Amino acid sequence: MRFRARYSWPTAIALAGVARYASDSLRHRREQGRCYELRGARLDVGAAELLHACEALTGAPVSYGNQVELLVNGDRIFPALLDGIRAAERSIDLLTYVYWQGAIAQEIAEALCERARAGVAVNVLLDWVGSAKMDASLIERMADAGVCVVRFRPLRPWTWRRLGNRTHRKVAVIDGRTGFIGGVGIADEWTGDAQSPAHWRDTHVRVRGPVVRALQGAFAENWLEATGEVLVGPDFLPALDPLDGGPPMQVVRSSAGIGDTDAEALYFLVLASARRSIELTAAYFAPRPAFSGELAAAARRGVDVRVLVPGPHIDKELVRVAGRHTYAELLAGGVRIFEYQPTMLHAKSLVVDGAWASVGSVNFDNRSFQLNDEATLCVQDDRFAAELREQFARDLAVSTEIDPARWAGRPLTHRVREAATQLVRREI
Repeated sequence: MRFRARYSWPTAIALAGVARYASDSLRHRREQGRCYELRGARLDVGAAELLHACEALTGAPVSYGNQVELLVNGDRIFPALLDGIRAAERSIDLLTYVYWQGAIAQEIAEALCERARAGVAVNVLLDWVGSAKMDASLIERMADAGVCVVRFRPLRPWTWRRLGNRTHRKVAVIDGRTGFIGGVGIADEWTGDAQSPAHWRDTHVRVRGPVVRALQGAFAENWLEATGEVLVGPDFLPALDPLDGGPPMQVVRSSAGIGDTDAEALYFLVLASARRSIELTAAYFAPRPAFSGELAAAARRGVDVRVLVPGPHIDKELVRVAGRHTYAELLAGGVRIFEYQPTMLHAKSLVVDGAWASVGSVNFDNRSFQLNDEATLCVQDDRFAAELREQFARDLAVSTEIDPARWAGRPLTHRVREAATQLVRREI
């Protein structure tokens, strides 16, 4: 009895440590070279079978009768968002990873304050890490006006082990009827039209129809964790009738956990199903073996695979170096890689076979696939895919393609730097 009393707590602690190690090992199993396999026939991404597979794999319901509008760069994104905020009559739910400083940060805060003073229920959820550079006076001003402002996962003594697990979602829902999702943050870096290094390139969308309820879910999930409040009733969840002629859509939400997240499962499924083309735009591109291997495998089976990533103006050089570590394998497999030159490329989009597309917050790296809460809108529609492909072509026109021969001859010092990033790739 004395033995059990004396060693029960140390044993419990040791077992907890083993359990945590095991969970981490499960979470990152593909970093050790274990990849996915597609069992069964390759799907047609333009057919209902792809939607059914995505629904079964991620739990994201297929929604019909929706409208989507592509918004490229701040000159189109912010006016649309501000119009939505200023027209709100019942509720505004805004979730963002980045809320920094500048004129646009002030303008959005003031629009939110005005609606709150008018009696609209305004909820703002800011990631604690991503909003660290925000002007504290803006939070005070919003709170004084009646805006409910909450920080997501602030550092606490009991939460330090989850400090790296952030909400990276960028979602806004107006009156439960109009939704916004994409990659844009709230800061002056996102204003303009990508005309200079001071103005970033990004992609966002505005949606209407039943799919907005799924965007509200992406907000409500994080809001529940942060506040303990469940948002219900017609102010937040009104009846949404299907709109005529709208294509099928899904909102795939993803959160950190043991095993495979919905984001990586989704991306693997659509990449493995590609038959003709893959056009990937990734702000932070540092794929693990499972995904660099899948891109190369697609190219080897004849798929036209093109990857667009940031060039010299990237804001996180470590991610660029880590991503370049995968270039040799990708180029050898036939993947074409382009680096965007004018400014920081912050967009996150994927188009497969010109029939299926996604726009959201998901980057092509371990942080998005395994560590962060993410959300992306998936649209099965030739027209919307064509719009994204046209923008992709415009971006390629101002990008530099990586030449395989020149890449093979790059300096040894570059290779060493790239290889060294593998020591920290779990956090990239």
